[in-house]
Amino acid sequence: MKQSAYLVEGAGLGLRRALLGPLQDCDLSQVDFMEVAPDNWIGVGGRFGRQLRAFTERFPFVCHGLSLSLGGPEPLDETFIRRIRHFLETHKVRVYTEHLSYCTDGGHLYDLMPIPFTEEAVHYVAGRIRRTQELLNRRIGIENVSYYAAPGAEMSELEFINAVVEEADCDLLLDVNNIYVNSVNHGYDPVEFLKGLPGERICYGHIAGHYSEAEDLIVDTHGAGVIDNVWALLDEAYHCFGVFPTLLERDFNFPPVPDLLAEVQLIHAAQAGRENHDAKPQGQRTA
Repeated sequence: MKQSAYLVEGAGLGLRRALLGPLQDCDLSQVDFMEVAPDNWIGVGGRFGRQLRAFTERFPFVCHGLSLSLGGPEPLDETFIRRIRHFLETHKVRVYTEHLSYCTDGGHLYDLMPIPFTEEAVHYVAGRIRRTQELLNRRIGIENVSYYAAPGAEMSELEFINAVVEEADCDLLLDVNNIYVNSVNHGYDPVEFLKGLPGERICYGHIAGHYSEAEDLIVDTHGAGVIDNVWALLDEAYHCFGVFPTLLERDFNFPPVPDLLAEVQLIHAAQAGRENHDAKPQGQRTA
């Protein structure tokens, strides 16, 4: 299975419940698509359900799961996966993605835990991804995650990601901020890491803000504005792989809506800048 074209395009915005009201009467013409976590919306009706439906009928949507626990020790929750499928079909969701991590072990851990970078884990996770794709009857994308420890590692993070998506034959949700966060926390070159990813598998991208705890420790929070170094890495990603759909994640500490939309517009500007650069005849000077 290989995806021939992106299923969404342009610049997107993560729709959080706290934004339902503030975004309702705004000019959202610069938002090309939106994203929700289906885990937070399955079974939700009433006022919130109606508000969500108003957005899903207006915009193309993608979904980014939180609790499938693809690397977890417990059996896949196939009943839950079927409920996800129903949600995706009901709202005509174009892409479904999940984290390359786990979040359950005898119950929900309410955090994204790192999967050991081992060959055994590659086979285990890839098998669970394939089964998930069978149950959903669609490809899924797997996100490169931020992590703060690598217990039992037998290969690098980059080798692990590449091996999983190849064996599972799935897509990649490229989170640019997570690359930057991990590069600081684990001391590697983010551009070299980026270049090693399978760009042909990208279904869309994420960009977000974080919190700098110390010079060598960044916490991936999605609670602040995107910094210049992350914007620069996004531009490098466009340079490496071409322009791909990219979504702004913001989970709390929401700024005024105009400021939030200004960051979405910065995604548009980065995409347009790269497209204009690539369209220039060879040898043409830049200003």
